[in-house]
Amino acid sequence: MNMNHLIAQTKGKLGILLPGMGAVATTFVAGVLAARKGIAHPTGSLTQTANIRLGKRTENRNPKIKDFVPLASLDSLVFGGWDVYGDNMYEAALNAGVLEPHTLAQVRPELERIVPMKAVFDKHYARNLDGTHVKPQTSKLALVEELIADIEDFKQANDCERLVMVWCASTEIYHEAQEVHSSLAKFEEGLANNHPAIAPSMMYAYAALKSGVPFAMGAPNLCLDIPALEELALLTNTPIAGKDFKTGQTLMKTIVAPGLRARALGVRGWFSTNILGNRDGLVLDAPENFKTKEVSKGSVLEGILDGEQNPELWGDIHHKVRIEYYPPLGDNKEGWDNIDIFGWMGYQMQIKINFLCRDSILAAPIVLDLALFLDFAKRAELSGIQEWLSFYWKAPQTLPELEPIHDLFKQLEKLENTLRYLMGEELITNLGMDYYEDVAEEI
Repeated sequence: MNMNHLIAQTKGKLGILLPGMGAVATTFVAGVLAARKGIAHPTGSLTQTANIRLGKRTENRNPKIKDFVPLASLDSLVFGGWDVYGDNMYEAALNAGVLEPHTLAQVRPELERIVPMKAVFDKHYARNLDGTHVKPQTSKLALVEELIADIEDFKQANDCERLVMVWCASTEIYHEAQEVHSSLAKFEEGLANNHPAIAPSMMYAYAALKSGVPFAMGAPNLCLDIPALEELALLTNTPIAGKDFKTGQTLMKTIVAPGLRARALGVRGWFSTNILGNRDGLVLDAPENFKTKEVSKGSVLEGILDGEQNPELWGDIHHKVRIEYYPPLGDNKEGWDNIDIFGWMGYQMQIKINFLCRDSILAAPIVLDLALFLDFAKRAELSGIQEWLSFYWKAPQTLPELEPIHDLFKQLEKLENTLRYLMGEELITNLGMDYYEDVAEEI
């Protein structure tokens, strides 16, 4: 079925709204601006650099994704957002310390023009932050109405045709879904009554979805994955995706663990520890915030190495995850993994990984891809949970009856096949039937 005729073409400007304009957001925006000027390459972005195979291998059709799918161009993007600190994006980028000052100097005028709107902030959800650029604490319903007004004002002021929103702010404390989250009606009643279980990220998501703006949750927060907001997304025909950007150590797990599974090698233990020093590390230094991240990171391994299916190999994995705040590293994160595996006749072996990564450098292209793909999904009239974007998440959101897929390579196959389907191309299963089909035709 060719869905191509249902996809609205790109026109005008696409506004990308960013709750949280710290290290990740400023690195993302500076990189896009630099790519526009031809002074940097958007490495790590599938939408800008990756190819996609179409048809049989013998056809040799491998266009860039951006040339195959009608995505918004980098030149059409406009940026804005909210932050608990009032620094413009140039000042915030300098403070974040991810990019070198001489690099930032090349896009300084554009970054200085991007000034954050006052944020919705509740210290209960991030006690290690002291927000100084925040909206007065009125009722949660009034705050949501202010966010909706911010969204509309930004759209009008920047002459945007369409908007998307990508959460780049901090991890909130761990909390579980309550009755107030169980339906849209109860959630809206909770807003009116200042219910304490409605977190700031939920308020941003609600405001976006009420405005018909696609929303992506970049942190492990309980947010989009509640029935109330899933209901609202379907009601307003708006795509949603989450949660928790898959960047450093978890990215490595989703690469290595599928290989161990493919070779039927056993795993006795997997110990992971990280040290980092940016604002994210400061927030995660609070145990209640770390637990949110721990749950998100911990689900990945169990989702790939299924102990119920094969208890002899993976039924008793000792899996530990640690994150330590270490200010000298700044945005540079170091992750160590010690993996105890076993093979033929139970003989033990070890794998050790030391990943010295740059968190925001890995996250920035994810923000770009999600913004462009969610805008594409909206124009393709897709709504609700976009499971085909699981490739980008530590804890992919799925329909309630489905288990998430964590294998990076299966996730990529699903993403590419979704694009093929929407553009009217044949799906590719990698069954290797091309040769046999060609032989049959010759016979």
